[in-house]
Amino acid sequence: MRNYRIAVIPGDGVGIEVAAEAVKVLEAAQSKVAELNLQFDNFPWGSEYYLSHGEMMPDDALEILSTYDSIYLGAIGDPSVPDHITLREMLLKIRVGFDQYINLRPIKLLEGVSTLLKDKTEKDIDLVVVRENTEGFYTGTGGRYKKGDPTFSKYAELRDTFASSDEVVVQEGVFSQIGVKRVIRYAFELARKRGKHLTCCTKSNAMNYAMVYWDEVFREIAKDYPDVTTDFAMVDALTMWFVKNPEFFDVVVADNLFGDIITDLGAAIQGGMGLAPGGNISPDGISMFEPIHGSAPKYKGKSVANPIASIWAAQMMLEQLGEIEIAKLVMDGIKTVLKEGKIKTRDMGGNSSTVEMGNAVVEAMLKLK
Repeated sequence: MRNYRIAVIPGDGVGIEVAAEAVKVLEAAQSKVAELNLQFDNFPWGSEYYLSHGEMMPDDALEILSTYDSIYLGAIGDPSVPDHITLREMLLKIRVGFDQYINLRPIKLLEGVSTLLKDKTEKDIDLVVVRENTEGFYTGTGGRYKKGDPTFSKYAELRDTFASSDEVVVQEGVFSQIGVKRVIRYAFELARKRGKHLTCCTKSNAMNYAMVYWDEVFREIAKDYPDVTTDFAMVDALTMWFVKNPEFFDVVVADNLFGDIITDLGAAIQGGMGLAPGGNISPDGISMFEPIHGSAPKYKGKSVANPIASIWAAQMMLEQLGEIEIAKLVMDGIKTVLKEGKIKTRDMGGNSSTVEMGNAVVEAMLKLK
């Protein structure tokens, strides 16, 4: 018997609802695979926990999670808690704590899903963004000097025109050699398995230290992969080409900030946030999987959120655990429901509920051999 312990953090808002559907699908899928047991344990951490305890999760949260094979996250965030708290005290704490240095974002248009790019089909939109996940401008390195200080400088007479104080803010990006090398090498390995084409997302014309170094490392590692074709794209131009010619791309590797930006655009062209999954990968450790959409507090409890992204994220989790057979079963279930088009949530132009979409995927899977 292959046993896996999964830590489930439903989180906030619609995250609670979509996480429940993902778990339901996995429980149904495992019944079709012999010698497999998935154990799910829920942890009520998130914004409500913060409002009650003054912290997003307990001090020993990472120690608790370290006993699990994988982590599944619904969504985090609530207007009552500042975004930087939810990000740094939970999401980044888990990502950095378990060295989940790869953020994997499949951008794939599935048959039956509408895209904003009306001249494109599922044959045109099928790529993966490999985003560095623990460094860059997300390390919190920097500071604020003379914060809110109404100083008496020699420029005081200009204050009414330009500023109310002499405050200076510095935000620094961190690009370590090991951090840059490992994410780029991961991207090359993935490109070798897929279409053998890798695009380096950069901005070296303006960022003359960080991104010039990023490009140098990319060129050096490329020598080890002569079978992989490569090209460079400035992040601003890349966003244009994502819209104009998405079929050109296969695998894209990007730093933390640029990767964050271009993957949201990727979600838009694959049908919307409700269809976009993500994985925070620690290749040799504990990974975390989640839909990339937010918690959408105003829709909490209304069962209108699309659970496909959350179910797809769970499917990615199975792949990472090495359970390819059941992962394929879940993906086939998703594809079947979307292709038939009978069940559509609000974001897809229908009125089906979150639960109805989850039930449809379960039903489709159980009919598959």
